[in-house]
Amino acid sequence: MIGMTLTRYLSGRFLEQILIVFVSISALSFLIDFVETLRRTSDTPKATAGFVALMAFLRTPTASEQILPFAVLFGTMVAFINLTRRLELVVARASGVSVWGFLIPPLAIAVVLGLISVTLYNPLAAAMKQRADAMEIDLFGKAGAGAKDGRVWLRQRSVDGRATISAARILERGQKLDDVVVYLDDPHGHFVERVEAPRARLAPGAWRLENARVIRPGDAPEETAVYYLATDLSAEDVLRDLSSVDSVAFWDLPEFREKTGEAGLDATPYDLRYQTLLARPLLLIAMVLISAAFSLRFFRFGGVGKMAAGGVVAGFVLYVATKFVGDMGGAGLLSAPVAAWSPALVGSLLGALALLHQEDG
Repeated sequence: MIGMTLTRYLSGRFLEQILIVFVSISALSFLIDFVETLRRTSDTPKATAGFVALMAFLRTPTASEQILPFAVLFGTMVAFINLTRRLELVVARASGVSVWGFLIPPLAIAVVLGLISVTLYNPLAAAMKQRADAMEIDLFGKAGAGAKDGRVWLRQRSVDGRATISAARILERGQKLDDVVVYLDDPHGHFVERVEAPRARLAPGAWRLENARVIRPGDAPEETAVYYLATDLSAEDVLRDLSSVDSVAFWDLPEFREKTGEAGLDATPYDLRYQTLLARPLLLIAMVLISAAFSLRFFRFGGVGKMAAGGVVAGFVLYVATKFVGDMGGAGLLSAPVAAWSPALVGSLLGALALLHQEDG
């Protein structure tokens, strides 16, 4: 164990480097998003530089959540290297402190950062992302890049059965749809009809499709001035459905998962997101152990550059593995808890094993 003075000193060094890396990469992410959005909105008079900068700023916290594991990895490695170059870790070792002793501060910081990022930072980032998505829908009629065909898609379940709604644009904050196509199934999942309309407006309890064209299997197309499609959606639900899972706060994910399941839709993305956030502190611990396994060897064997590059590669491989296993979980090939927790658990065990082999033989 190490004393409180050394603990506070090491904690300050590690936290300082992690925050520097985190803020630097977040600023770069904001700049890239700002330039890309400016390019997309070059022909849109409403999209001023200030409007675009605000959108990019509101999206930055969500992007920064993906950056946090790398910030912990790089910040911890830089801190270890700087402490060793100044011989501070050498003195600590000479006084009888083992590697496990001066790993306590960075591991504690990783746990605290993980908990804060999940319970406080994530809800704030989700709220800002929702605001940015609403601004983007007002500007483009859709959030993000939309589907491959450039349209937006909504799904609902009502007394009429399950309906899949496709629209070219969303207008008036979710109250109006342009160029609408509805695919309606009965409560047993059998296709009933396809409805096409130039526009649809959300009324209390129903979509009002004007000048609709109804196509049923085996029948000639039927024209109708007004077609009503029952719905339980509100304008807020429409906007929220268009937003990504990242725009749902950690505390709201269980409720969204239940409501989505009750509607007969796939709730796997919400379940996977919830489990991934729960596993984030363990993932940050894995990043600290990996960085220590690579950055603590050079003061005896030399080769700072090679060791640092090895740590970066190992951390990147762990991150890619996390995304790959997460995609498998999203596809239903793995359960959400297994997909979310297994990369962080395996990474932590491998990092601890490398340190045990390196330090204790």
